[in-house]
Amino acid sequence: MTTEKFIPALGYDFLTEYYDLAIKITMPEKKFRNKLIDIVNPKVDEKILEFGFGTAQNIIILKQRFPKCDVLGVDIDPKVKSIAEYKLNKAGIQVPLFLYDGKELPFEDNSFDKVYSSLVFHQLDNLTKLKCLLEINRILKPNGEIIIGDWGKAKTKWMRFSFYLVQLLDGFKTTNDNVNGLMTKYISDAKFKEVNEIDYINTSIGTYCYYKAKK
Repeated sequence: MTTEKFIPALGYDFLTEYYDLAIKITMPEKKFRNKLIDIVNPKVDEKILEFGFGTAQNIIILKQRFPKCDVLGVDIDPKVKSIAEYKLNKAGIQVPLFLYDGKELPFEDNSFDKVYSSLVFHQLDNLTKLKCLLEINRILKPNGEIIIGDWGKAKTKWMRFSFYLVQLLDGFKTTNDNVNGLMTKYISDAKFKEVNEIDYINTSIGTYCYYKAKK
């Protein structure tokens, strides 16, 4: 299996182990993660996927709040998968985690009721953004929902200025579309409907936005 090149958490592989600490320092973690889970709003009979599970912090919160929900995770980074598995085991939570090659998600068509993602798409170039969204569309059931939390258009001049720190780490090429407010366009181009930015939170390093759409 040939894996596409990817930008690790915090932009560099050697910084991955400090990702959780960086989030705690720079963002209102409890607030932005719980709001994401509020929007996902898992039901007992739904099958849910986190696209880009990272260190599994969202999955841990989701399973603690909704222990009966059926959630899986997929990511491209083997190093971050090891961290996620360690944290899940420590929390006593069992969730299947999958690696994929960055091209095709390892799931059948129409497999999931909801797919959610956080702080992933700003690390993808424009072509990869669209490819990933099309893959998510493929694996969602008809009328299934996609929920994305990620950096969006800055709501204030200070938010725009502070976001330069993220861009220095993750690269201007991949993050410019986010800060220019183009995520809704990419989601629409991937054949989703009812595409909206439904909420946002200003953080110390930029504006974190919530997007929602249906297949």
